[in-house]
Amino acid sequence: MGISSNDPLLLRAARGEVVDRPPVWMMRQAGRYMKAYRDLREKYPSFRERSEIPEVAIEVSLQPWRAFQPDGVILFSDIVTPLPGLGIDMDIAEGKGPIIHSPIRTQAQVDNLLPLEPEKSLPFIKTILQALRQEVGNKSTVLGFVGAPWTLAAYAVEGKGSKTYSIIKNMAFSDPTILHQFLGKLADAIATYVRYQIDCGAQVVQMFDSWAGQLSPQDYETFALPYQQRVFQQVKETHPDTPLILLVSGSAGLLERMAKSGADVITVDWTVDMADARARLGKHMKVQGNLDPGVLFGSREFIRDRILDTVRKAGNWGHILNLGHGVLPETPEENVAFFFETAKQLNAVSC
Repeated sequence: MGISSNDPLLLRAARGEVVDRPPVWMMRQAGRYMKAYRDLREKYPSFRERSEIPEVAIEVSLQPWRAFQPDGVILFSDIVTPLPGLGIDMDIAEGKGPIIHSPIRTQAQVDNLLPLEPEKSLPFIKTILQALRQEVGNKSTVLGFVGAPWTLAAYAVEGKGSKTYSIIKNMAFSDPTILHQFLGKLADAIATYVRYQIDCGAQVVQMFDSWAGQLSPQDYETFALPYQQRVFQQVKETHPDTPLILLVSGSAGLLERMAKSGADVITVDWTVDMADARARLGKHMKVQGNLDPGVLFGSREFIRDRILDTVRKAGNWGHILNLGHGVLPETPEENVAFFFETAKQLNAVSC
C-alpha cells in the first residue's frame, strides 16, 4: 500500500508523516452527551442493538461526524462484542457495562472456548465499517475498536466491571496457569478480529486495555504486555501498514512499558504532562491525547489554552489530538463543537 497525499490526515499522522496540524477525534465521541444519540437510545434501549444492528450502529458512528467533522470516525462498538463468538455469553447493561453470565473460572471453560470466526459471529462489523468508509471517503480516517486480552479476561473472569479486580488477581497470583491459557486464546482471537476489521475497511485500529492500569508494573509485564505484543505481532505479520494505537487507562506509571507493546501510537492520559510523556516515550514514538475530559466544562478561553498547551508540548510530529479518556456524558455539545473548531484551525506554524 503506497503512501498517498490523498490519504486522510489522521492516517498520515499515525504513519509518521509530517502534517500541517495534528488530526483530532475524541474517544466516546458517539454517545450520551449528544442529543441525537439520546433520542436514538429511546428507540433502541439496548446497547447491543445500537452496536450490532448495522443501520443503527452506522447512524450512531456518524452522528459526531455529521456534527463536528472529526479527523477520525470510530466504529461504534464495545470491547466485549467478540466474546459471544468465543462461546462467552454476555450482555451490556445500560449505565453498568458488560455482564458475563457464566464467568470463566475453570480449566474446562478455557478448554471449551471456540476460535473466533468473525465472518460467522460478527457479520455486522463488515457492513458497518464498509458503510463508514463509503460515507467519509478521504475526508476522515475510519478507526477500528477492540479490547485487549487482560481487560477482556478481567470482564470474563470477574463477570462484570470491578473496583478491586480481586477475583482475577486471585487467579493471577495464586494459580496463573489457567489465566495464561485464557489470555493466550483471547490474544489470538483479538488478532483475528483486528485483521478482520482492517480487511473490512478500518484504516487504523485502537486497542483498549482499560483495566491494565490496575496492575503493578511487574504484573503488567506478566499479564498484559506479552499478550498485547502477541496481538500486535500477529497483526503486523499480515497488515504491516496499518497503524495500531494502544490505550491503557491510568497509565502514568506504565508509559515506558506500553512503548514495548508493538503499538505505533500510545494514548497518554491527562495525569501525565504531555512534555513529560514525550520525554519518557522517546522521540520516535507517536502519541495521542491528552486533554482532561473535564476541560470541556471550562470556558472557551480555557479550552483553547489547554489545546494549545497540549499541542505545543507534543511538538509538530506524530501527535493525534484527543482527550486522555472518553468525553463525559454531561459535556455541553457546544463545547465539543468548539474543541473541534479550535483544533482544526491549528497549523504547525502557529504552534
